[in-house]
Amino acid sequence: GFSEAINSVFPRTSIQLCVIHQIRNSMKYISFKDRKPVMADLKQVYQAATLDEAEFAFEMFKEKWGKKFPLVIRSWENNWLELTTYFAFPREIRRLIYTTNTVEAYHRQLRKITKTKTAFPTDDALRKIVYLATMEITKKWTMPVQNWAECISQFAIQYGDRLSGAL
Repeated sequence: GFSEAINSVFPRTSIQLCVIHQIRNSMKYISFKDRKPVMADLKQVYQAATLDEAEFAFEMFKEKWGKKFPLVIRSWENNWLELTTYFAFPREIRRLIYTTNTVEAYHRQLRKITKTKTAFPTDDALRKIVYLATMEITKKWTMPVQNWAECISQFAIQYGDRLSGAL
């Protein structure tokens, strides 16, 4: 329902699920002795150069591991469209969007600030504390995004009509 809710409000949104979370979730169902070979085969899927190559690698993965780990296969199949959105982007951008770790780090920092408060008197009070926390959090963002110039150029090509205000 998450994707449907987002698309109902923002119909032109591309949704990319976190590949790292999908892998971690998959590993819960893999025996310890099979983890290295399974991971080697999964890498062929999510590190493929194109969507076609990823689909082919996934078919090979299913043939090899499908009988032994059907829950893993089913999970990847159920989430396939949103796990492979990043293949529509050039390599420079894929590294930015295939995982949600950056967003999660930000959320973790916000939770650290808001968890000590049991209630907020108004919605504005919550907005203000989130805003002030964001201002403090962003002071620590000193590392530039690798290859940002290439990325922003690709975003401009892909989303030109929606990106003009950010340039």
